[in-house]
Amino acid sequence: MKLSTRSRYGTRILLELARQSDGNPVQVGTISRHQDISVKYLEQLIRTLKKAGLVTSVRGARGGHILARAPEAISLGAIVRLFEEQHELVKCISSPDICQMADECRVRLAWKEATDALYERLDAITIADLLCEPTRSTKKNRPLKIRKA
Repeated sequence: MKLSTRSRYGTRILLELARQSDGNPVQVGTISRHQDISVKYLEQLIRTLKKAGLVTSVRGARGGHILARAPEAISLGAIVRLFEEQHELVKCISSPDICQMADECRVRLAWKEATDALYERLDAITIADLLCEPTRSTKKNRPLKIRKA
């Protein structure tokens, strides 16, 4: 499964809003500069995040966007499910009718287990977990220390 830029950028937008969470809305231009995402694309993604209830917009001169939920309540799994059209590693998991061997296919079961394990892990990682800035000595290929679900 290759994540789309929508999932990756959507996560970065939410992380930026969480970092800037001093109670004041964050303007699109600020998010765009900090995350190197074009304003036009950013606005499209924010619309999706708003519809999902993850972001709230504030109008006016000091307007912008804020998280609608606590960073602890937003998982990577939820973000990926929101932005990815196909949630499974292979289509036959959710649409067994596309393959005549689906009922007896052991490989299909393995792909389902792998998909379930992937989302179990993504559901355990929240925006709050990503807010923890690693020190220079812990940046090198160390896994995130995530709470158990």
